[in-house]
Amino acid sequence: MMDVSEIRKYLPHRYPFLLVDRVVDLIPGESIVAYKNLSVNEQFFEGHFPDQPVFPGVLLVEAMAQAAGILGFKTMNKTPADGSIYMLVGSDNVRFKRPCVPGDQVMLHAAIVSEKRGIWKFDVKAEVDGKLAASATILCADR
Repeated sequence: MMDVSEIRKYLPHRYPFLLVDRVVDLIPGESIVAYKNLSVNEQFFEGHFPDQPVFPGVLLVEAMAQAAGILGFKTMNKTPADGSIYMLVGSDNVRFKRPCVPGDQVMLHAAIVSEKRGIWKFDVKAEVDGKLAASATILCADR
């Protein structure tokens, strides 16, 4: 549904911090499904960890937040070019269930829970091969 050139219109992030490769399903006002392909060539794998590379948990949360950000922007029909920016302002109930490693395609799911005065709440999860890798409730602020 959205390739990386379209995603770049809705997220201000750029390499190496753009963590969404493609959006495969998006229902404005409801939910999004996107993915991140993990390649052994990614910079963070050099140090996390050299002999047993693992996608850092904080980056997994960031990837889920970026998917939620796309959903929020599309729902509001805004882009960063309009002067709007989504900031991650909180996370609750973060759980990691399995490591994500080079070669994995991490499916990113986000669903809108609520929006109040520019603060959005999302339920997010990441899966690999249909198995839960991480989940959280995150808050993003439209500024």
